[in-house]
Amino acid sequence: MIRTEGPGFGHRRSPGTEQRAAGAAVSEVIVVGGGVSGLTTAVVLAGRGHRVRVWSARPAEATTSAVAGALWWPYRVEPQDRVGDWSLVSLRWYEELAARPRETGVRLVDGVHRGERLAGLGPWAGELTDAVETAEGLRCRLPLIDMPVHLEWLEGRIRAAGGSVERRTVTSFDEAAAEATTVVNCTGLGSRELVPDSGMRPVRGQLVLVENPGIAEWFTEADPASSETTYFFPQPGRLVLGGTAGADDWSTVPDPRAAVEIVARCARIRPEIGRARIIGHRVGLRPARDAGVRIELEPLPGGGRLVHNYGHGGAGVTVALGCAQAAARLVG
Repeated sequence: MIRTEGPGFGHRRSPGTEQRAAGAAVSEVIVVGGGVSGLTTAVVLAGRGHRVRVWSARPAEATTSAVAGALWWPYRVEPQDRVGDWSLVSLRWYEELAARPRETGVRLVDGVHRGERLAGLGPWAGELTDAVETAEGLRCRLPLIDMPVHLEWLEGRIRAAGGSVERRTVTSFDEAAAEATTVVNCTGLGSRELVPDSGMRPVRGQLVLVENPGIAEWFTEADPASSETTYFFPQPGRLVLGGTAGADDWSTVPDPRAAVEIVARCARIRPEIGRARIIGHRVGLRPARDAGVRIELEPLPGGGRLVHNYGHGGAGVTVALGCAQAAARLVG
């Protein structure tokens, strides 16, 4: 295997800006996977001048990404020495996109990470310019993303650049390699069978959606060693309650008992949540990888190339742009 390159580009550059200036060669690339990692990677590649086709077995609104909360924060993702850089690249981009929330789905929202302290986080935390330590925890203003809107926006960016998003079920990367010299693997848990990579495993997350009783700030209290977390995120038209983190649990059926416990935990923080009407339940399987995120170039028979970008765990949204840019550099 060819070793991956270093972290993403400078924090304040938009996707594709410096590549266009360099006059990168145009080629056709097929990105397999239509979640936030695949779509963001496709946007970056289109910005570099490539003709991009996204192949996805499911529409974006049916992917794991659509279920995400989705607060920017490096959560359940490795390797730590690279995640910070990838996350900060994405953070600066989301801060720019928050100027157009209805279009992009990105808003900047205040909230508290209970029990967190800057000293307990990585060097990336020093870049959080408005983070303040309080008696309760770490208070900061972070991107909170309405994922169905954001995924639709990403697809629109791809099409506007001349690319396409196609419903295709892939059983082998050879199928894509037969139509493009470069294939990018953003299949998440699908990589367990497609690569194959036995180190891929699900971390099940269950959410409860309720009518928002007037809560404007997000809240989290998470222990990475526990299968239970407590958080609520105010999204347009709903309040998202969580959650769970069940390793190696493949079930996508909501557990009624877990739902009751999620509501109860959130109501202990904000009692009005306990009286809110439940409007839905969601389950997503985080694509965790034992060895951490894989961004790597693999030669294919016949001279083709396969670039891997998967294994983002619970931080697919958080590292989306940083990882997309690192993968795009391997494409060239």
